[in-house]
Parts: sequence; C-alpha cells; structure tokens
Amino acid sequence: MASEEHKQLAQFLKTVHSTLRYASTAVGGDRAWRDHCSNRDVLITYAKCMQQLATTHWEQNSSKDDSSALSRIKWSADFSYDYFINKSFEKYSLKEVQIGEKIGITINIKENFSEPFKLIDVGSCYNPFKIYEYLDVLAIDLCPANEHVMECDFLNVSIGTDTIITEDKVKQLQEDSFDVVTFCFLLEYIPTSEMRITACQNAYRLLKVGGILVISTPDSKHVGANSKIMKCWRYTLATLGFSRIKYEKLRHMHCMVFRKSLLKEITIRWATLHKEPFMDGNLNIPQDFSRTEEIIKFDNVNNDIIDFSELPFSN
Repeated sequence: MASEEHKQLAQFLKTVHSTLRYASTAVGGDRAWRDHCSNRDVLITYAKCMQQLATTHWEQNSSKDDSSALSRIKWSADFSYDYFINKSFEKYSLKEVQIGEKIGITINIKENFSEPFKLIDVGSCYNPFKIYEYLDVLAIDLCPANEHVMECDFLNVSIGTDTIITEDKVKQLQEDSFDVVTFCFLLEYIPTSEMRITACQNAYRLLKVGGILVISTPDSKHVGANSKIMKCWRYTLATLGFSRIKYEKLRHMHCMVFRKSLLKEITIRWATLHKEPFMDGNLNIPQDFSRTEEIIKFDNVNNDIIDFSELPFSN
C-alpha cells in the first residue's frame, strides 16, 4: 500500500507529464518542450521527487512485494549482461543474415562489442546503472539529481563525430558509438508521438550496429489492455530500423528490447509483412487518447491509484 508521501510524489510526476501534454496540444510540442525545459523550478522539483520515489518508496515496496517484481534497472542490466557477455546477440545476428539470404541480400556486417559496454541512460535522474562494473555509463537528464549525471536535452542534442561534455553539460554525442541506449520511464514524459519518435531516431543514430535500445514504460493494467499500443510501437520502431527481440509484461510495466538491425531493409520487410490497420506509425501512450485531460494543481493531490504510485520497483 502506497504511503501518503509516496502518493504525493507520484502525483507530482503525473501532473508534470499531463501538464506538458496539455501544453503541447495548445501551443505545439516544440514550444511546450522549450517552455518546460526553461522552467528550472519544476525541473529541480521533478528530479528530487523522482530520486526520492525510486530510491526510497519503490525500494521499500519492492522488499514487501513478490519476487517477480523486478526493478526496471535490474531487468535492463540483466538483459544487457546476457546479450553482450553471454553473447546472445550472435543468435539474432545469424537470424538476420539468414533472412538476408532469403531475400537475396548478402550481409557481411559484423558487430563490434567490448567490455565495458557503453551505455547511455537517457532521463537518468540519479544514475542507477553506475553499480554495474561491466557497463561504462553516460547518464544524462534535463535536470540531473546529482554529480553523476550530465545535463542534456536528448531531443535536441547535436550528434556528430565525438562526444563533447563541457562543465557537466553534454554538447554533442558521438554517432554509432554506444552499445546500449536506455529509456527507463522516459517516453511517457515526452509529450507527443512525433517527439517520442525523434528520441528513438536519435537512439538509432547513437547505437552501434547490433546495439540495443531498452525501453520500460509503466502500466499496471493486464497484459491485453494496451496490447495494440505495444504492437504499434513494435511496428513503428521496425520502420526506423529496430527489431524487437524481447518483450515482457511485468506486473506494473512493459519491458522491451529493440536491436539495431544489421540492415534496415530487414526490419522494414518485417513491418511491411506484419502491418495491421491500426498500425499507423505513431508512438502513442494510453494518456494520448484521453478526451479531456484534467490538469491538477501540484498541491491538490488525489488518492486515485496511478501507475507511478503503484510501482514497487527500486532503482
């Protein structure tokens, strides 16, 4: 059962998200995002709330919950360990080569990974991945919660030949240089489908061939409730060059891994073959379909059960 402080922290996060989505419908996504990024008071409070929620309340609730309630961070790190260190990436690579042969394409591209594996944690807040020795982590956030995180607007960051960081601010990220990109509870923060797609396109540019984009998004409903949305995500990311290689619906969240394919033609072929009428090339979240989204004042907290207040997961 969530404590009163837990609910208030979760409600603040929810309200920031809904306010940003509402603003994007009123003035457009780009303008709403710029205004949001310039509101330092809200960003600082958001960072403090997220860190407190993740490191205190989710941690406490996780110890009381059943063993299937995995941390979104641990889930991501464990998959990365198996993918790179246990070399499970090889089976996905072989499958793509075989598909290429069937459609008359010879693939001679090889993955190039070495430990520690470079991971960029987007929307990191407090850098929870730093505990894993096999990962070389670059943690970024609009408003870092501590000195282990660099300031960066991932939607608008320059991508070029080098990673440039000046005074704890990321000026540029190096293209084709990361083994892992993580979006842990990030996409529901971004206010529009178009901007979420931009985030995924940036992830694609940053990843090495065969690298992985790991996404977790909160959802406490049963597995079928938002299945069409998840299927549409798979289709849309396939059109960008990503192949979904892992999907798991846990009690309070969806966890997914998308691989940057050896050739974009492979994933586009999949998207063409598996397209259904509802797959429209968007990256929507359930809240996008609310007819009227109520904007709740930050000091007027209700006690409805919402995804962030239900989450038991620690960092």
